[in-house]
Amino acid sequence: MEQALLNKILRAPKAELHMHIEGSLEPEQIFALAERNKVKLTYDTVEALRKAYAFKDLQSFLDIYYAGASVLLKAEDFYDMTRAYMDRAAADHVIHTELFFDPQTHTERGVPIEAVVEGIEAGMADAERRHGLTSKLILCFLRHLPEDHALQTYESALPLFERYGDRLIGVGLDSSERDFPPSNFARVFGKARDRGLRLVAHAGEEGPPAYIHEALDILRVERIDHGVRSIEDADLVKRLADERIALTVCPLSNLKLMVFDDLRKHSLKVLLDAGVAVTVNSDDPAYFGGYVNDNFVAIAEALDLGDRDLYTIARNSLEASFVDPVQRSAMIGKLDAYWHA
Repeated sequence: MEQALLNKILRAPKAELHMHIEGSLEPEQIFALAERNKVKLTYDTVEALRKAYAFKDLQSFLDIYYAGASVLLKAEDFYDMTRAYMDRAAADHVIHTELFFDPQTHTERGVPIEAVVEGIEAGMADAERRHGLTSKLILCFLRHLPEDHALQTYESALPLFERYGDRLIGVGLDSSERDFPPSNFARVFGKARDRGLRLVAHAGEEGPPAYIHEALDILRVERIDHGVRSIEDADLVKRLADERIALTVCPLSNLKLMVFDDLRKHSLKVLLDAGVAVTVNSDDPAYFGGYVNDNFVAIAEALDLGDRDLYTIARNSLEASFVDPVQRSAMIGKLDAYWHA
């Protein structure tokens, strides 16, 4: 692939729509927060912790992910974490991002959900002032926990949806996918839908295409996070394309977690050619070896993506963003002015 084309996508205005803010905690920041909060870590050094990032599947990643989150105790910790990610995203020419957060990871440790949202939202507001980087926040339920737990979390978050309504705009579903189908969470998604919140769900990463069908038909989500196994169901691929349901694809995450053992086998290009609105994102960049531009470079080189492919992926990210039509049009105009200059 020509370096000029790689440079072009690196500087292109883009949105990131699949980003777990707790997954942006770099080992150095984990140790800094552990020292500040007097949290004892299992690992003695930054290097030892980084070496532990050798995952064989989603669950082995989640085990260390939750351990890393143990250093987050106060609103200022969530602010510092969010600010660090936002600075990195701005450097990658991200102009809009929609962050996931996992309140159950923190409330189970006695951290109030109010402190979690207060700190993250402050970091987002700060990034908008400093970088012009707009953002939304999506509360995710942990699917390995019972739906009753998700319902309790949802109820506890209702005052926050009121207080931060311009930024806290939706709910999602994440954590270990295998054996935890989306249909388990029909009630809580129904409540969120009745409230007018935006709906997304992880499906079709480790789980089968049937999970994508459930997310669409039972949870009635608007976007599918991952969705790469949709390629196994031709009718589903056609539906995704026809209904313009975006997939928030995370190439380096897929490689690290062995969804694909080689990026050259990734389904992104086939899905793109079929008319599916695929986007490129970083998922948990501190753990998977790359932020959004790293993911663009890796998948572009592996699949030999062309100018039109890369433009379409960047545009898809802007079109699939949960923003009003005026902002969406302005963002697309910014991309077009850059890309076609």
